[in-house]
Amino acid sequence: MKKIMNFFKEVKKEMKKVRWPNKKEMVTYSVATISFVIVFALFFVLTDIVLAMIKTWVA
Repeated sequence: MKKIMNFFKEVKKEMKKVRWPNKKEMVTYSVATISFVIVFALFFVLTDIVLAMIKTWVA
């Protein structure tokens, strides 16, 4: 039981060291993440369309 309590005390101590992002940083990170998701989604959709077209031409 003592090890468990010690673990949670250490977790609490480490959480005090965490630097949380402010609103501006959070917006920046969110926009970057959504942009990358959209770019990669478009890439895979276009790749799928091109491969499907190639498949119909070959078959």
